[in-house]
Amino acid sequence: MKFTVSKTEMQKKLSDIQGIVEKRNTMPVLSHFLLNACENDSYIVATDLETSLKEPLHIEVETEGKLCIPARKLFEIVKEADEDLSFESTGDQWLEVKSGNSNFKLACLPADEFPAWPELGEAEEILVEAETLLDMIEKTIYSAGDTDHKYTLNGLLFHLKPDKGRLRLVGTNGHRLAATSKQVETEAKEERQLIVSKKAVSEVRRLLGMAESVRQAHDEVRILMGKNHALFSVGNVQFLTRLIEGTYPAYEGVIPKSNGKKVSAERDAFMKALNRVSIMSKEVSHAIRLDLAENLITLSSSDPNLGKAKDEIAADYKGDELAISFNARYLLDAMKVMTSEKVILELADPLSPTLLTDEKDREWKYVVMPIRI
Repeated sequence: MKFTVSKTEMQKKLSDIQGIVEKRNTMPVLSHFLLNACENDSYIVATDLETSLKEPLHIEVETEGKLCIPARKLFEIVKEADEDLSFESTGDQWLEVKSGNSNFKLACLPADEFPAWPELGEAEEILVEAETLLDMIEKTIYSAGDTDHKYTLNGLLFHLKPDKGRLRLVGTNGHRLAATSKQVETEAKEERQLIVSKKAVSEVRRLLGMAESVRQAHDEVRILMGKNHALFSVGNVQFLTRLIEGTYPAYEGVIPKSNGKKVSAERDAFMKALNRVSIMSKEVSHAIRLDLAENLITLSSSDPNLGKAKDEIAADYKGDELAISFNARYLLDAMKVMTSEKVILELADPLSPTLLTDEKDREWKYVVMPIRI
């Protein structure tokens, strides 16, 4: 294998796979990536066995070949290089990298040791605009669990309803839930529910959030839904992930439909007050109390070891007085992704789920459980 490549191209592609390559030494080959140098189809592949990324590589090939190369070490070399690079392998064990006066020799592994790209089998297709999918992920991913013992909660639900031509994304950790749905193109005949890990969704979000020119050139994402895997094609980049096995909670019944009390306030003022008052909240619960009175919300927090905080904001509220407590972080996370200048809370009582909605995005719903104090 022998080829030349620009520093910019190599650094960009190596940067893209750093979140995929395995950092632990469970299997040495997983800390490597596969480089296929071919005149018509050069590419790199990285995997941690749960997720895999395949991306084209624009290089000048003199001699074709394949090799498994240490991902992090080559990334460090390329970052420090002053000029474009030339690569030449010696058998399937060594790779010589040159840039200007710099010369490196890297120990590599044979290409046949790299895990095979998983087969999707029979798969159904969804087409969705890149900007739309990115917005859906941004509005739900923060609600998914991180290390929940119910493993299904550590991912986002992709719920396809083909009869309505709609895809809904849902994230929950059992204490809060975010959901949004959009129109998509699909020829699927049956309803499907896929649970995609939070790590995998974060990687899809990163790919969708790349340079503006990429999104303009490739404004549609192709999602192939297999039995055990899902494949996201973003332009000429392919990202494949193993699905989380299990049954997602029956989320639709959790979304309140008849909360009788409604309060609205300026989102910016509400967020600033939450940030101020939460300074004195307990570190574990981040608990703040909201006291609703006519046209007024009083926010307060306390910690016996720290002290107290209190603030007030104007609100549109005409109901009975009500005191209710929340995790301030949960409210702030939701308000950060809203597009409306006002935030609307629909409440029932101090212990029942509260619904947040966005006037400018009726498809987005956020449910948060109050804290018992």
